[in-house]
Amino acid sequence: MDANLGTTNLLLGIVAGVSVLEVLVMLGMGVGAYVIFRRVSDLLTTIESRHVTPAMHRVNAILDDVKDVTATVKEETERVDHAIRTTLDRVDHTADRVRSSVRAKTSRAVGFVRGLRAAMAGMRHAGARPQPPTSDAGKA
Repeated sequence: MDANLGTTNLLLGIVAGVSVLEVLVMLGMGVGAYVIFRRVSDLLTTIESRHVTPAMHRVNAILDDVKDVTATVKEETERVDHAIRTTLDRVDHTADRVRSSVRAKTSRAVGFVRGLRAAMAGMRHAGARPQPPTSDAGKA
């Protein structure tokens, strides 16, 4: 039985050594992963501070300018709209006044022309003598 125990002990020692090696490899991988994590984290921080932050400041400044321009355009649009409405109201009011003034001034002339036409038509019909109606009933 000694031979069997010696072989078993040898195999158990090999398994224990391989387990120790596995633990060391796993620790090495963990340390390597941590080092890679730190380098990537530092790289991202550097990229953010050198490139992203200044770009964000420029974008924010541009957006502020766009906001100011939009507000100015909106105010000017409202001002122009008000001016157009006021002008159209004045034009309508002026057109109404001109229309009523023209009607008032031309109504006498129109009345005179209509009266003259009626008088002329009356004279034309007064000169023509009406003929008595002829009846075909007496001939039959």
